[in-house]
Amino acid sequence: MEREPESRRVTVRRSGEFVTGRRVGERYLRLPRQALSQRIAVPRPRPRHMIANPAVLFVAGFAALILAGTVALSLPLATAAGEAVSPLTALFTATSAVCVTGLVLVDTGTYWSGMGQATILVLIQLGGLGFMTSSTLLWLLLGQRLSLRQRLLLREALGGGALGELPLLVRRILAFTFLAEVAGAAVLTARFLGEVDPGRALWWGVFHAVAAFNNAGFDVLGGFRSLTAYQHDPLVLLPIAALIVLGGISYTVIEDLVRHRQFQRLALDSKLVLITTATLLVVGALGLLVTEGRNPRTLGALEPGARLLNVVFHSVTPRTAGFNSLDVGQMTDEGLLLTIALMFIGGAAGSTAGGIKVQTFSLLVLAALATLRGLDEVQAFERRVRTAHVYRALTTLFLAIVLVASVSFLLSALDGHSYLPLLFETVSAFGTVGLSTGITPELSPVAQLLLIFTMFVGRLGPLTVALALVARERPLRYRWPEGAVRIG
Repeated sequence: MEREPESRRVTVRRSGEFVTGRRVGERYLRLPRQALSQRIAVPRPRPRHMIANPAVLFVAGFAALILAGTVALSLPLATAAGEAVSPLTALFTATSAVCVTGLVLVDTGTYWSGMGQATILVLIQLGGLGFMTSSTLLWLLLGQRLSLRQRLLLREALGGGALGELPLLVRRILAFTFLAEVAGAAVLTARFLGEVDPGRALWWGVFHAVAAFNNAGFDVLGGFRSLTAYQHDPLVLLPIAALIVLGGISYTVIEDLVRHRQFQRLALDSKLVLITTATLLVVGALGLLVTEGRNPRTLGALEPGARLLNVVFHSVTPRTAGFNSLDVGQMTDEGLLLTIALMFIGGAAGSTAGGIKVQTFSLLVLAALATLRGLDEVQAFERRVRTAHVYRALTTLFLAIVLVASVSFLLSALDGHSYLPLLFETVSAFGTVGLSTGITPELSPVAQLLLIFTMFVGRLGPLTVALALVARERPLRYRWPEGAVRIG
């Protein structure tokens, strides 16, 4: 092992004096004996404040949003019956909304009043934008300039960008979000006008457009039915599916597409997101046709046109959206396993989606292909991927598996349901999806608290781990000798 040279300063005693200086032939400093006997006050370095760590700031910000939402939903005015809400119900709903999940203990459309539904909608919007983007928007609206520290934290949250262009980037993200949600709300409102009164049609259109774009599976249709009443209606399912995809691939990818308009000129990150997303959508649709095509309780009872529509929709919605047009509780075990895999992968990094992210999944696939081809580095589209990024992808996958396995095991020990539905609820919470087999309200309070924890970690965990790894990255001062490990 190659070590750095030791310090060249030495201390010797000459003629009753301590001499501290350098080696022979170099200058040295004579210090009297009395000076060394006195206590020298050496100022300690100021500890770094915890808030300087982006991971800590994001966790604290989302926790504050959840706390505020819990307080607001606990008020009697938030319920349709005008009664106080149990703390667990308020906390579960607020966490699900801020983490843009969609798992619920009570029916959103009938249990909550207009104020409660509006509170949930605001929490979904703030949670979808992210804490740093939302706080930056407030700061800019107040006419304040962003400090260097705020810009650095914002760049970590957005995943890059020049420091001087970050305020403009935030404005563009907000403008794109507003335009997408307004367009979706207009289409959905026009569809609902023929079914309910104009006021309710407008509210349904706005609520579901915001929930869809932010990949939150909340609905206000009532009866825990989500979109099952519209499984034959492309004017409802297709706009919501389009909003889910737009929110799940991130603004940076869309901006890259608009700017270059040619696949060859796109950034590597954008290429991986688009290719992986398209592949997962096709694989999910074909897989659902195979697993649910003969199931009379889901796809088997539909005519070919409606079957194709619902297959496409249900290959999109596990990308952390949570809306369902088929009864998930009636799906086959194979269909549930396929949906679990799609939920676990999720959407793109920097988007409103959850999961381990499509970039993580694509890097792992590329790393496996590179190993099979005998390459010592990961390559894609004539670009070389940094080894540190592959390590982060592996770490994210490992932590996600540990979390899902631990929580699902605890749920199985605490509850009497079979393991597959419990695993489905766990992955839905981790991926911030919101799809459910219908057992969430039946779980014990301890199990519901575990799902709250899983939703919170699922929304922030992979991002927090990645930021922590970036913050701790440092060059090695030395390298140990290599050792062989048998694999396979």
